[in-house]
Amino acid sequence: MTAAAGALLVKMVIAAFSGMGAATVCHPLDVIRVQMQTEGNTYSGVSDAAAGIYKKDGVKDGLYAGVSAAYLRQWLYGSCRIGIYAYLLENAQNANVDAGLDKNAISLPSKMLMGLTSGGIGSFVGTPSELALVRMSNDKKLPAERRRNYQGVGNCIARIAKEEGLPALFTGAPATVLRACLLSACAMGITSEVKLRLSGTGLFGDDGKMWGGVPLLFVATLVSSFCANVVANPFDVVKSRMQNMVVEKDGTSQYSSMIDCFLQTAGNEGVLKLWSGFVPAFLKLAPYTVISLTLTDKITKIVTGKEAL
Repeated sequence: MTAAAGALLVKMVIAAFSGMGAATVCHPLDVIRVQMQTEGNTYSGVSDAAAGIYKKDGVKDGLYAGVSAAYLRQWLYGSCRIGIYAYLLENAQNANVDAGLDKNAISLPSKMLMGLTSGGIGSFVGTPSELALVRMSNDKKLPAERRRNYQGVGNCIARIAKEEGLPALFTGAPATVLRACLLSACAMGITSEVKLRLSGTGLFGDDGKMWGGVPLLFVATLVSSFCANVVANPFDVVKSRMQNMVVEKDGTSQYSSMIDCFLQTAGNEGVLKLWSGFVPAFLKLAPYTVISLTLTDKITKIVTGKEAL
């Protein structure tokens, strides 16, 4: 039991550091995504949003607003999503070996269920950091009199708990968890499946080892990122809107539930609005997934001698 817990902890720590590396590169796209998905968006596209945010608030307070929350998110959400998945996948492979089967004889639905499980656990644990990330990323877009002016992720979480109550830290949790379950099921499960199937084609060298296996991982994660984004984007829009909404002093707010937010968004702005921010979300998710999973796989190989995916 102790050895198993230690193995899981190592995988989660590796995943957290890998996620931080990816977040450092990809955070500006997250800021753009959030600002394009929330109300009051007047940007015509990704480049217009990037230019507008940079012109208005610069790099530190604009494109990298809320990066501290992004790092915290990697330790709460990213560590679970990737670390627990790698742990479950390794256990399933070991069980196959013990049973005299091919260690990779694991079905795609099984892999996606592992990803769904790890993503669900991680997203629930990480909801407060996700909330802080959305609030801090979008704060500069609000009118001056409605800005919250958080002084960092700690200040943001503490103020939300104090001013809105502890339950407010889990605002949008249903949408956050559903999004993460779907996204993680696709991103993790499909990555493993595509990697396994392409490794035997010879297109990426002997057993996919060409150039250290990086090209193979790149293609696998790119495919999985697109699939994950198609499925998860509507929940991303709902999550961003619910986490950014202002709760009045009498407790009223624009949306009463996740379903209400879905219906209002689709009814007032059209169904396609649920896929707003798809391009920046994909442009962020794809490199984030590529970087985080590649780093996780390679660091795990160095530390444990085994592949993570």
